[in-house]
Amino acid sequence: MKRRTARERALQALFQIDLSDNDPREVITNVLMEGEESDPFLEQLVLGVVENKEEIDTILRANLEKWTLERVANVDRSLLRMAIFEMKYIEEIPVNVSMDEAIELAKTFGDDSSSRFINSILSKVKETL
Repeated sequence: MKRRTARERALQALFQIDLSDNDPREVITNVLMEGEESDPFLEQLVLGVVENKEEIDTILRANLEKWTLERVANVDRSLLRMAIFEMKYIEEIPVNVSMDEAIELAKTFGDDSSSRFINSILSKVKETL
């Protein structure tokens, strides 16, 4: 599985977990296409965000201006959590790559202003990491 596809599946899984609080491994299985195998990177993203959610949310809250985390759209919140996890915990991926991937996913899965919002927040996070 390509990393872009793994990120898409991870975003779908994190979105479901955010809404339902289901078991992460079960959700990973649910987001895979028929015949598609799970991927170590997909699992690393989903399980890593779930395990480090408190710290990630603390970073996120510190970089949201005039917003509360609860007001952020579910897709954007899941995407920000995933990108911050990548930026903070996965050293072999350059921070700019994680940011660019998140912005591209925001264009696909978010609304018209999501990509600018994601870019703005992640740029602030990058300065603090």
